[in-house]
Amino acid sequence: MAKPKKLGSRYERLLTAIFFSKWKKGAKEVSFVRADLERTAKREKIVLPKNLGDVIYSFRYRRTQSADIGATAPAGKEWIIKGAGHGIYRFKLVRINRIVPDPHYLPIKIPDSTPEIILANAKSDEQALLAKVRYNRLVDIFLGVTAYSLQNHLRTTVSNMGQIEIDEVYVGVDKTGSQYVIPVQAKSGTDQLSVVQTEQDVLCCEEKFSSLRCRPVSAQFMADDRIALFELALVDDEIRIVDQRHYLLTPAAEISDDDLKRYRKS
Repeated sequence: MAKPKKLGSRYERLLTAIFFSKWKKGAKEVSFVRADLERTAKREKIVLPKNLGDVIYSFRYRRTQSADIGATAPAGKEWIIKGAGHGIYRFKLVRINRIVPDPHYLPIKIPDSTPEIILANAKSDEQALLAKVRYNRLVDIFLGVTAYSLQNHLRTTVSNMGQIEIDEVYVGVDKTGSQYVIPVQAKSGTDQLSVVQTEQDVLCCEEKFSSLRCRPVSAQFMADDRIALFELALVDDEIRIVDQRHYLLTPAAEISDDDLKRYRKS
């Protein structure tokens, strides 16, 4: 059993200790269970948070992997944590984990239709982002379909994965009559979009909405008020970016004739 050399935050120390207690050289997957969090914390004298799920969430969306765990990954790959059943998790090697907006994309100005009362009462940046996407019909504009919000924060279970939560689920239809289910994940602040959530969203839609075509979308608030949208696809067990657009919600009077001429040419 290898031993980590570096210490970081308590979450990092905890997951690093669990990883190296089970990892063997050359392994592509490392399984552990929820109870390992408590057992390892007690052994390593680490104070656990009341919400154990936050440890896993932090690794997936807020922090990069520890240097010790990262050192075991081959070039061009990194470790993610996937759900593998109720209270069961799995470190797995993948090529891409974070979905990061390209800052060089030219933003597309959209007339801002967000009700001010919504903005005044949104309880978090993520709620505000989902509201802006919904009220400005950004899913419709981005995908070219007519989409309707079906449910927020859908909590359900997926076979061989356990419990998951989808930030928002849309259903939609296009001009040919084809129907879609569109799981949307949203991140703001220091949280990052992750392929883990997209993969579980896709598998959930395949299981729960099998007659509809799944088109997963990820939304990210950027520092300059832009909203980056990605359409993603699960191909050969990996998440790929199909399309990316950046939208800037703008008062209609501030969208110039030059802007409109540029959009006509694109």
